[in-house]
Amino acid sequence: MLKLHELNKRKERSEPLTMITAYDYYTSKLVQQAEIDMILVGDSLGMVVKGEKDTLGVTLDEIIYHTKIVRKGADDTFIIADLPFMTFHTSVEQSKINAARLIVEGAANAVKLEGGSPSRLEMIRGIVDCEIPVVGHLGLTPQSIHKLGGYKVQAKQPDQANQLIKEAKAIEEAGAIMLVLEAVPEQLARQVTEELNIVTIGIGAGRFTDGQVMVFHDLFNLSDIRPKFAKCYIDVADIIREGLKSYKEEVESRKFPDIEHVYFPLTDTE
Repeated sequence: MLKLHELNKRKERSEPLTMITAYDYYTSKLVQQAEIDMILVGDSLGMVVKGEKDTLGVTLDEIIYHTKIVRKGADDTFIIADLPFMTFHTSVEQSKINAARLIVEGAANAVKLEGGSPSRLEMIRGIVDCEIPVVGHLGLTPQSIHKLGGYKVQAKQPDQANQLIKEAKAIEEAGAIMLVLEAVPEQLARQVTEELNIVTIGIGAGRFTDGQVMVFHDLFNLSDIRPKFAKCYIDVADIIREGLKSYKEEVESRKFPDIEHVYFPLTDTE
């Protein structure tokens, strides 16, 4: 398993880190077998698992449930669990309790929360004070989708870029171990990566972050959404569709089940 003290060493050696989302036992097992560095149990499960239009309806109990079963499949992988919408907004004490549940009940190694406002920094400091590693998230923050006006590139203007840099440094100072940068211009992501001591993980943030994270379903065409930054490595959806069609045809034509798949089959004379 990747250790915390190895993160900055990987950054210093310019060795990119890999992170993939996972939400179930078998997927996480495959991710670990592929030797991916980290798994993110993201609130993206609202869209790719539950079929919702955004991440806002995901609950803490759902993240705990999915993190718990992901841990069963990936017992030797560093797992980060998302703090869902409104689980780190009301008070530092409640944020601590919610983060602790992800660690204790979900068996996560770290928690992730979005934003870099003063109140978010206060939550980060409080959770870190509980000895819980925290991952920050700036740029396109899906929990702020109504405020942002949609899923689109962030911090394109100089003043917005400067604010993001300021927030990134503040997140580092608050004690975060890592920062996710989502849907920001490549030059900005490069500058943030160069100016921070902690690791940056990009998703739609270009080629110069310290690592990359992708949603599992995007890699295999299992999602209804295809962002510009997502690359499909194998079209598993097409393979699955063909398998399902074959199953349907064989059942309807009574080719399945055949003799090979029957317990104690009848003989022709019975």
